[in-house]
Formats: sequence, C-alpha cells, structure tokens
Amino acid sequence: MRTSAVVLVEGVSDQRAVEALAVRRGRDLAAEGVSVVAIGGAGNIRRFLAELVPNGVRVAGLCDAGQADDFRAAVVEAGLGSDLEEAGFFVCDADLEDELIRSLGAARVEDIVEAEGELGRFRTFQNQPAQRARSVEAQLRRFMGTRGGRKIQYVGALDLTRVPRLLDRVLARTSP
Repeated sequence: MRTSAVVLVEGVSDQRAVEALAVRRGRDLAAEGVSVVAIGGAGNIRRFLAELVPNGVRVAGLCDAGQADDFRAAVVEAGLGSDLEEAGFFVCDADLEDELIRSLGAARVEDIVEAEGELGRFRTFQNQPAQRARSVEAQLRRFMGTRGGRKIQYVGALDLTRVPRLLDRVLARTSP
C-alpha cells in the first residue's frame, strides 16, 4: 500500500509510543497507509518535509518544546503555514516523557517502574547528587529517558480517557 500520511517524530522511542497508542486506539496504521517515522532529531525536519510535501503525502508530527522553532521554520519553508497545530504539528510542554508523566501521575509511573523490576534502579538514580533536589516528576522524566523502550510501557498503562491531547490529535491528523 502507498503511504498516504506520515507522522514525523524526533526519535525511535517517540515513534514506538505513537505506534503503541494507535494499536490501543484500534488503528492499523499500516493498513491505512500511515507511517510513523523517527527523523533522528529536530534538525532533520526540513529534509523530511521537503521530500514528503511535494509528493502529496499528508504530514503531521510531534516535537519537544525546545525544538518548536526548528519545526516551525521547516513548516513555514514547506509552505504549510506558520501555525504548527494548524499544519498538524504538536509541541509537547517539555517532551513526551513529561506529557506521559502528567497524564499518569507520578505515583502510577512509580508503580510501573516497580512492576518492570526497575524500582531499585530508580531509587539509586534518585540518590545521585544531581537528582536529589529535583521533584519526583523531574526524576521520573529523566529516568524514563535513560533507556529506550520505557515510553511504550507508559503508553500501555494510560487510561484511554486521559491520553495526552497532542497524541490523540497527531493520530487524528492521519485518519483516513
């Protein structure tokens, strides 16, 4: 099947998280001709848009707050307008980890860490000098990003009535 829409995300863990949510929402992205593509960092967004937009592929995407300017400039350059959301690109308040932690709550995230057998690692991480003064949410956010694959676990634990709005919105942009 021809690719009709692409969701562009910064990295592989974001890609897997979006794909996991699509499955939980009952979507078969491959059958719909939708691909979720990790672009290898925000600096590559221009190249992907330059390839996809002229070929009529519908695009959407997610980025971290720190990369919003890169995405905005690329969206403008691709002729998609200057408003990221209107163009189908959604900015996390900080990053996807932050969005997931706020949706789940710190206590639930700690329960998941424990269920995954990583509570000891997390407690050791919390005791590192650089982590001691940080909030538990900030510690969890940093811990979540230290090993690939963790975001999928948290997406799997989301109450589907409390999914971060931007995740549902980026998927909605690719609906047939």
